[in-house]
Amino acid sequence: MKTIYLAIQDQAAPRILFGAAILTKALEDQGYRVETSDPWLISNYRAKEGTKIFIGNRQEAEFIRTLEEEEVLCYHTLAPADEGFYLAALPGNLTVISGGSDTGTLYGCQELAAIVREEQALPDRLAFGDAPSFVLRGPALGLQKTKVEPPRRTYEYPVTPARFPWFYDKALWLDFLDMLLEQRCNVIYIWTGHPFSSFVKLDDYPEALEVTEDEFHLNVETFHWLAEEGNKRGIWIVLNFYNIHIPLPFAQKHGLELHQPKPTPLTSDYYQKSISAFVRTFPNVGLMVCLGEALQGQLYGAEWLTETILEGVNNGLKDLQLKEKPPIIIRSHAINAESVMAAALPHYPNLYTEAKFNGESLTTFTPRGRWQSIHNHLSSLETIHMINVHILANLEPFRWGSPSFIQKSMQAATYRLGANGLHLYPLFFWDWPYSPDQATPRLRQFDRDWIWFASWFRYAWNPDRDPKQERRYWVDLLAERYGSKEAGELILTAYEESGECAPKILRRFGITEGNRQTMSLGMTLSQLTNPDRYMPWKELWECQAPQGERLEEYVLKEIQGKPHVGETPADIIAEVERDTEKAVQAIRNASSYVSRNKEEFERIANDVEAIRLMTYSYTYKVRAAINILTYKHTVEGRYLERTDLLESAQTHAEMSLRNYRELTALTDTTYLYANSMQTPQRKVPFPNGETYGHWRDCLPLYEQEYENLTNQVQRLKIGQLPAALRDAGGKIEPYKAAPFTLHSKNAETYTIDKQQYIFNDGDVFIQNYAEELAGLTGIRFSQREASKEGVNLDIELFEKSLILVAYFNSPDSQWLKAPNLEENTHADDRGGLVPILKNGMKVYFYPSLNIHAYTYEAGRHTLVFGKGAYLVVGIIAGEQRPAARDVSHEGVSADTMDWLYSAENIQPERTVQPTGGV
Repeated sequence: MKTIYLAIQDQAAPRILFGAAILTKALEDQGYRVETSDPWLISNYRAKEGTKIFIGNRQEAEFIRTLEEEEVLCYHTLAPADEGFYLAALPGNLTVISGGSDTGTLYGCQELAAIVREEQALPDRLAFGDAPSFVLRGPALGLQKTKVEPPRRTYEYPVTPARFPWFYDKALWLDFLDMLLEQRCNVIYIWTGHPFSSFVKLDDYPEALEVTEDEFHLNVETFHWLAEEGNKRGIWIVLNFYNIHIPLPFAQKHGLELHQPKPTPLTSDYYQKSISAFVRTFPNVGLMVCLGEALQGQLYGAEWLTETILEGVNNGLKDLQLKEKPPIIIRSHAINAESVMAAALPHYPNLYTEAKFNGESLTTFTPRGRWQSIHNHLSSLETIHMINVHILANLEPFRWGSPSFIQKSMQAATYRLGANGLHLYPLFFWDWPYSPDQATPRLRQFDRDWIWFASWFRYAWNPDRDPKQERRYWVDLLAERYGSKEAGELILTAYEESGECAPKILRRFGITEGNRQTMSLGMTLSQLTNPDRYMPWKELWECQAPQGERLEEYVLKEIQGKPHVGETPADIIAEVERDTEKAVQAIRNASSYVSRNKEEFERIANDVEAIRLMTYSYTYKVRAAINILTYKHTVEGRYLERTDLLESAQTHAEMSLRNYRELTALTDTTYLYANSMQTPQRKVPFPNGETYGHWRDCLPLYEQEYENLTNQVQRLKIGQLPAALRDAGGKIEPYKAAPFTLHSKNAETYTIDKQQYIFNDGDVFIQNYAEELAGLTGIRFSQREASKEGVNLDIELFEKSLILVAYFNSPDSQWLKAPNLEENTHADDRGGLVPILKNGMKVYFYPSLNIHAYTYEAGRHTLVFGKGAYLVVGIIAGEQRPAARDVSHEGVSADTMDWLYSAENIQPERTVQPTGGV
């Protein structure tokens, strides 16, 4: 048995010792006897007979510094820095692992261990250096749930074993941490609403603790253990929290709302002391700060970050002797990141910024437009900028693993966006650690989706690997997993080809790149032909897609004979049908070559088949939509003409439905549900992701849609106009007003009518308004104050009521933005996400307004909507359920085409009751 003498630098950090243990095991597995030795000097190391290995951080190891100074150790690559390392075989039978830091030294040990296993020996010749391209690389996990626990609100979940049993599962954590080390991740982001009330106790605010004493001690012990185990592997634990969320018992004692829109002396003092105590208790844990959402980040973000959060961090670190200050990550969500970072940089050195890569889906590897500009600006600041691969609402629930798509995404993150950090969501975030497959026991996500994690983290380390070599690399991994090179080749092809379908379908036909839409459950004809009804998120096609045309734009150009620009619906239909057929052919051919992990291979094969059925259910329905839109713009109201176009649409719709039925049958036995966030926030294709969480739930509505289409087409063919067209223009009743008292001194009431002024500091007046608003009492205030600072309204209600808020249809910054779930998860807490009256009011010179209805209980309320001008156009009785409509001030129009599928019969009208959700 050959002996190897192993020496480690003096006072080695836990990461270096852990790396040495990895290397020792690899050597012993190859038959070596490893004997530890005291560190050598350059003057005596050759006196030690036999093979020697020295491990050290070159910033601290005297032996490595001397070898460098004497030019015994020279680097043919960049000298190791930060997480870089260099492996060298030197004269005197000495191998050196030189790390740029403790983590770099760990990675050097890991690399040499891999070489030893591959070559089955310690190599005689060795000169290899490497370093990561991305500074932070890791996954995001959620100490969050999707069901609100009243009286707590969104995101508010004290950390307890009953809520999050996986958090306390040390065996699970060790498996996951070891996988992350294998992929050289250096961070885990844990998302919470307000973690401090579960992990720290404050003498000044004992009421803030939200868990029992036993749970508190268990939490502290578990988190200490996790931080220490992560630290050994070079992994930071970074805890995310939202602002300003406060604990329920603290809020109750002090008479406060759980979510605070702006700082107060009390909340600032509580947060500052909480953060200081947390940092002192867990010095190896970083923080990720979401300044938007509950807090009005545009107005108070910089103040809250600098005067409360960073002050608390610095107070907590004051007496600690740390090699590295914890990372503080600023999420650029719903804030002015430029002003916030300018204010923060003088207060703390280790700051990062973060922005979503493709919103809350994966649609393209070339983000562009405004979104690209945001990244470019953030990456130009004196911080490290990260991309956030977030939620993946269009990939759920199927396996997805296209290494080439991911490699191009990481290259774009580097060269197109200027980012050098990765924050990666798992494919099924809200149900961590389990996958959505029907299996007993439940499958773990990091086992099922290993290729998802491995691809992102491989290209976070180095995105510029040779594509041909990369294909060989992934084929070899799959071959080892499934038993043959042939299987590896074909399974990789299936992953690559099927991986193109969901990104292309959503970006060209979808409503949003956010998690408001569960793409795998399909879309209605109304959503394809009348997307404005469903509040489409234009950044989907303007930023998160290649240049191209939406459906109606494409149809109009076809009719007018105009040239097309960029990616068209016809292009996508052809491409995704080609892609999915290649994927299915490959996975079917692979079956005979698979000799290992056959059960998991069958699940992959089922997913590829499911993606094919999903794809065809879309492409045929899109063909139907093209026919319908062509009919709309050809007949121009003469609805009894060109029914041949509708017959063609009916045929395509039948084929779409046939594929959807097969998809439902396949997923009925393979999947528990289609999306991990089963809450009312899921609106597309049907409202409420819990009610419509599986294909079987949606199928009856699609069946009804097809039946309605068929019936309407038959009526038109025999010369009958559908009732929806015959009855257009019926009498509309005004809303029933509710009594209220306005206590604000800076505002006044008025009656909604033509020629009434809408602000008290100008002469802009109402030109026209929806009949429903007639006679209501509006509230007017200063447009200037609202635009520059924001207006708070003090209102007393005497019964449950709906407050009607009108938003100007303009992106200009002077106007208050309508709520949206893409930017604010709380946007639907009081209902009102969707306007009840689109274009419900026209005013002189200014843009038209959409009317939203928010539910408020009886009592006194301070309305704080944020900075930007808006209108309050009435307060109405809460028992009303206003039907949504698009107001035509020149008369009612039927050209939305929704009458053709009787959409109101297949999708319930939006209620305005608060729905909660995440």
